[in-house]
Formats: sequence, structure tokens, C-alpha cells
Amino acid sequence: QVQLVESGGGLVQPGGSLKLSCAASGFTFSETAMSWARQAPGKEREMIATIRPNGIGKDDADSVKGRFTISRDNHKNTVDLQMDGLKPEDTARYMCYARATYLGRTSDYWGQGTQVTVSS
Repeated sequence: QVQLVESGGGLVQPGGSLKLSCAASGFTFSETAMSWARQAPGKEREMIATIRPNGIGKDDADSVKGRFTISRDNHKNTVDLQMDGLKPEDTARYMCYARATYLGRTSDYWGQGTQVTVSS
């Protein structure tokens, strides 16, 4: 089965940093683009960063550009999100996402997420 398991969330003060990690299994990770998304209460889910299979091509949402950095390790099957300069509006549940192929079918897969709270 496809599994995406996030870790690294917590409480941080404005201006602080956190690093989130996502461990992936059940599909060909090295051939799959990976993303991080977030959702705050009362808000729609927002895709915030995507990294291409080879780790070179990246896309960032305007809301996090210059502050968040997505990276991946195709040997460890992990994708990370380094978050710097955190703001209260970054408070949300952060989820790992992949459009992965499992048993011949391509579908959207989401992790359960990890909570990030930015508050003084």
C-alpha cells in the first residue's frame, strides 16, 4: 500500500524555523513528483511546494516563496520541508502529497499531516 507519514511539526515562535519530513513507501518514489500542502481551520487546502522526481525542478506558492525549501532524498524515500521565517499565518496542518501509481492505477495520496503552530 501507498504510505506517506509526516513528522517534525510543533509549536514555534514567529520568526522561528521547523523542518518537516515525509517518509514514503509503496510506489516508485524516484519517478514521482512530491508535494507539501497545508490546511488551516476554515481554509481550503493549499499546495505550497512541489519537487520534481530528480530533485532539481521546484515550484513554490507565493505565500511561502523565499521562506520554505522543499528537498528530497531518493535513496531514503523522503521529502523534507525546511520552514524559516515562520509567521502566525503559517499555522496549519501540513500534509505530504503524491500522485502515485499503485497496482497499475494512478491516484492522489495524502498523509495524515503534522500540526505546525506559530505563536508568541
